[in-house]
Amino acid sequence: MKLSQWVGVLCLAAVPAVMAQTVSCPEKNVSYWQAFPPGGESDLSARHQQMVLHKKCPGVETIIQYKAGAGGGLMWSQMNQLPGDGLNVVGVNLPHIVFQPIQGDVQYKTADVTPVFWFHFTPDILVVSAKSPIMNFQDFLKAAKADPGKISLAGSGQYSANHAAHERLDAAFGIKTLYVPFKGTGDLATSVLGGQVDGAMTYTPFAIANKDRGVRPIAVAMEKRHPLMPDVPTFKELGVDWIDGAYRGIGVPKSTSPEARKRLSDTWRALNNDPEMKDLAAKSGFELVNVGVEEMDAFMKDKTRLYTEGAARMGLGKK
Repeated sequence: MKLSQWVGVLCLAAVPAVMAQTVSCPEKNVSYWQAFPPGGESDLSARHQQMVLHKKCPGVETIIQYKAGAGGGLMWSQMNQLPGDGLNVVGVNLPHIVFQPIQGDVQYKTADVTPVFWFHFTPDILVVSAKSPIMNFQDFLKAAKADPGKISLAGSGQYSANHAAHERLDAAFGIKTLYVPFKGTGDLATSVLGGQVDGAMTYTPFAIANKDRGVRPIAVAMEKRHPLMPDVPTFKELGVDWIDGAYRGIGVPKSTSPEARKRLSDTWRALNNDPEMKDLAAKSGFELVNVGVEEMDAFMKDKTRLYTEGAARMGLGKK
């Protein structure tokens, strides 16, 4: 795609991030592919970006499309078949794109995925159904130890951040619980709210959105307590140094030119630094980060090493 196909291109890298609020607008509509079903955190963040981008670029529509399956692996195994025109972007997640290829049940490798911007981080959180007699983490621990394997915890996907957090929970506290994977966070909501599972190892946005609808959060993997859930203790308070969760970003087909990757990275950075986006993120429980093409190689090298070590602890790839 030529430079003339984009309007108002800015050299955002030369502007301090806090000042970068103007978006370079694509001349044509953008297809934003989601690897999970509607209703989860990836979908919610895409809707936020769609809304803010349209306000800044009224002539452009962001068309959100879904290709869910294999915990995101279906979309990621096919993303390089999309046109590399700078108008096709794909939602990507960490640690999923490291864990899944190590396990070997997907048709892609980590190196096949080309992220161009990571826009937020969602901390792990343990929740139970409000119908549960478990009122706090101490109750949870007591129940889990009294009947190993009985407590069922839903999560988004196999070999995902939720799956890793579940394994970490069991190992850290010397318990055994049952992990129940769903296609995405949106899919597990009914089971958690209805009490078909005892709870979930999920992300802060789910807990915040549903804390008055039948979900009771009982421990969160943050440095400090979440301001929207001040009564929920951190795992650090409970004796485990656990600050972790999932990163979400956008990737592109490998055939996308370096120039188009940079434009998309700059656009998403500008969206992330928009005051409305910051407000939406704070209300929903998203922790914004800004990792663009300039920082990408170092970031991915570090995270790939970190999650490869985590995969070894989980026993992934040992069939």
